Amino acid sequence: MIVGTSGHIDHGKTTLVRALTGVDTDRLPEEKKRGISIELGYAFLDTPQGQRIGFIDVPGHERLVHTMVAGASGIDFALLLVAADDGPMPQTREHLAVLSLLGIARGAVVITKCDRAGADRVQAVRAEMAALLHGTPLGGAPILAVSAQTGEGIDALRALLFEAACADRESASGPSDTQAFRLAIDRAFTLPGAGTVVTGTIHAGSVRVGDELAVSPALHERPLLARVRSLHAQNQAVEQAHAGQRCAVALAGVARDDVTRGQWLTHPAVALATPRLDVQLTLWRGEGQALRSGAHVQAHIGAAHTNATVALLDTDRLAPGDTALAQLVLHAPLGAWHGERVLLRDAAASRTLAGGRVLDPFGPTRYRRTPQRLAQLQALCQHTVTERVQALLAVAPHGADLAHLAVAQGLASLPHVAADGETLAQGGFALGAAQVQANEAATLQALHGFHDKHPDELGPDTARLRRLAAPRLPAPLWQALVARLTAQGRIALQGPVAHLPTHGAELSATETRISQKVGPSLQAAGFEGAWARDLARGAREPEPMVRTTLARLARRGELHQIVKDLFYPPDAMARLAALAREVGAQHAGEVQAGTFRDATGLGRKRAIQILEYFDRIGLTRRVGDTHRLRTDSALLQ
Repeated sequence: MIVGTSGHIDHGKTTLVRALTGVDTDRLPEEKKRGISIELGYAFLDTPQGQRIGFIDVPGHERLVHTMVAGASGIDFALLLVAADDGPMPQTREHLAVLSLLGIARGAVVITKCDRAGADRVQAVRAEMAALLHGTPLGGAPILAVSAQTGEGIDALRALLFEAACADRESASGPSDTQAFRLAIDRAFTLPGAGTVVTGTIHAGSVRVGDELAVSPALHERPLLARVRSLHAQNQAVEQAHAGQRCAVALAGVARDDVTRGQWLTHPAVALATPRLDVQLTLWRGEGQALRSGAHVQAHIGAAHTNATVALLDTDRLAPGDTALAQLVLHAPLGAWHGERVLLRDAAASRTLAGGRVLDPFGPTRYRRTPQRLAQLQALCQHTVTERVQALLAVAPHGADLAHLAVAQGLASLPHVAADGETLAQGGFALGAAQVQANEAATLQALHGFHDKHPDELGPDTARLRRLAAPRLPAPLWQALVARLTAQGRIALQGPVAHLPTHGAELSATETRISQKVGPSLQAAGFEGAWARDLARGAREPEPMVRTTLARLARRGELHQIVKDLFYPPDAMARLAALAREVGAQHAGEVQAGTFRDATGLGRKRAIQILEYFDRIGLTRRVGDTHRLRTDSALLQ
């Protein structure tokens, strides 16, 4: 359990931590000279049950609220301190706002310096604080009176913390396998023999000695990877650390100048830096006026902060105490994942305005206020990953990219979606039941329309059908949809050509005769293919009639027309596709025109024509000057 102090300057936060733990958290010479905390301080306390409680001592000065927020962002239990002689002061109220907006609901109020005030004064402060906490997440929290000088109440407070730590252990399920590791860096330094060391609170997942981690956002353009050399969790050397612990990580392969407070140490698979965050935002109840779109603020996430602009999404104004969906446009990219808490202060950093949690770290630039987008954000408000995925599939018309979702959610692996009779899941994408039905209906309607317009053609190839029916549906989902419709007998496939089972492009007697006559020449042409004029000359048939017959055969899926008037039989095209797959396997899935030319023995022009045909039918896709194999394509096998 991590305990964080809070409260006005000179209300005894550091003194109380020293009384509880025996550790002076003021480590800087300037702090000792001035008698005030400037930086975050750390201490630890062992419970009788063998647990270790971590303490984060924060500064109370009004100009150091950003440092206080950096420390408070990862705590489990808050101690809000108020001096008996002063009572609630400005930073008492602002620190309460910070804790409330960060969603911290476990804590206690500690009335310090009770040796300097009489019982009536302590009781009056107790009543003031109870009223101040009413209606906040900390409402009803225990209020204890202590004196670090006389020791009064210290044992009772220590017992309360021990009880909370036991409850924390009982409620925790242990390190989660679903969340990838991430730690908010709040300090970086070097140690002889250890090299670069970063410290912070682990927000999710677990880490072991020897793991490779990423630092994000990187201070330079290149990705920054490092290996864990050693670990200290809760100030003890360990082989593994997990969420909810203070952790020091010694890193190999990274220089001290490459890391700073505000960065994240994460599993490489979920490392990100984003300029736009979609959030669920609550305006502090004590704010004097509504928040409007376009407001300039300071955004705090983890141990980082940057200037930002607020764009309200589902309302024009946010009244004090109300909650709304919003997008934060950050002036500098920050690391953030679903569920991370965000705090907003005014642009002058003079007061705390609002807080909430991240819903989507990949906020869109356009169409951010459409009903469809707002429905997706409401789906992301659900409590568990499973509930969020199910809700998202119910409103996502083109399905969900599970790999993208896993990064946004900070997951160690793709969320599981079972492909059943209603939901489709393939190739890292998933499509909800209602959307499956809608896309099936659109596909059948597109085929009906095609048959009405082109009654003499068997049907479009599946790539063209996708452009007609579901152009924004991801390719893996489209292929799964076609396979589903085919298995149900609702469409039929002949090669790459799709048609309704009731529709057929029958050959006339003349076309059948021509087909039989040109067949041997097509087979003999091999990888070079056959031109319509050459086939007409060999068959001694009129060239227009041969060209019409060949086009009809291609539309039926019995031939492949690479370019105008150039045809290949299916077996030759299958062998060419096999060579393309072999070339791709040798070059990380990429097929270059030159390597394909060498593999087939064709000229460069013909090799390019065939690769472009593979792009059109969906065997490959063009990426720059290369053709990348679609690993989920079953064409021409």
